[in-house]
Amino acid sequence: MSILKVSRLGHPVLREKSRPLTPAQLAKPATQTLIDNMIETMFEYHGVGLAAPQVHESLLLTVIESQGERGRIPLMVLVNPVVTVLEEGPKAEMEVDWEGCLSIPELRGRVPRHRKLQVKALDRHGTKLKFVAEGFFARVIQHEYDHLMGHVYLDRMPDLQTLTHLDELRRYWLPEESEETEEPVALKKSKDAAS
Repeated sequence: MSILKVSRLGHPVLREKSRPLTPAQLAKPATQTLIDNMIETMFEYHGVGLAAPQVHESLLLTVIESQGERGRIPLMVLVNPVVTVLEEGPKAEMEVDWEGCLSIPELRGRVPRHRKLQVKALDRHGTKLKFVAEGFFARVIQHEYDHLMGHVYLDRMPDLQTLTHLDELRRYWLPEESEETEEPVALKKSKDAAS
């Protein structure tokens, strides 16, 4: 396995809508190696997700896994995902929380995301998946799905007032949030950031 170079904000691949993978393309050894390398890269950089555009491949493919304080997510490979918000309109539950991204290193910002969604996708072997994601899991899925559609978390921020460097987040924002809740909602470690 190899650690892949992560594309950074400004590279055109991050603003392209990704192409779906056919079953034949997914089964190719090169695609399976790409998946293994994406998983290895995600672990190397302590991300909780990594989308193919972040490693310079404009494909509808993402990997996700979290063992962090914000929530546990088993290792998943999502191919050609379709994401449907389950609650829309005035009753839709949105949560605002901190996000970061491997393609936008050392920055964090507060991003509103839907609390609950349904995901349909294929796994790495072409098996159909269908599940409901809530909370932090739903946030990670939306973050990675945005990458597949050519967006980054900055596009979802209503304003840039909370955009901050990671060190300043720890210094100025986290102590303030710790006083408001028993456990900080914000990130404690960079490894808990969605990528």
